[in-house]
Amino acid sequence: MECPFCGHEELKVNDSRNALDANAIRRRRECLKCARRFTTFETIELTVQVCKRNGLYEDFQKEKLIQGLEAACRHTRVSHDQVIVLASKITSDLLQSQVREISTKEIGEIVMKDLKEMDTIAYIRFACVYRRFKDIGELMEAIESIRPQESRTM
Repeated sequence: MECPFCGHEELKVNDSRNALDANAIRRRRECLKCARRFTTFETIELTVQVCKRNGLYEDFQKEKLIQGLEAACRHTRVSHDQVIVLASKITSDLLQSQVREISTKEIGEIVMKDLKEMDTIAYIRFACVYRRFKDIGELMEAIESIRPQESRTM
């Protein structure tokens, strides 16, 4: 690594901390030539292949997971920080399971299970996109599947 300001290769790490993302480390570095400081983030490179519905494969992208969760959780009681924590948990679980490939169906089921516990509206929104409901009957079945849980908590 080199200094982004002067290009010098000798750097000193002043501070290391876990980043908000559970799979990253934040480091404060200082250039030994120009004495300027900057921050770097080290992350684990996830090498899980995702099998999409059309049969094509692509690398797992946590950012796509976050985007899907953000869309489902918009205007609900689920905060952005909770979305980041959930995405980090799912990513961490994938890393720990040491799977080399996973289908979008499996990822969707994991997300729906967690969203069902967090917020029922976010769960239904995600399910509408993920399951691609063809008619109102399928949507009503999804709603009915969570209704008993809501009546128990009231």
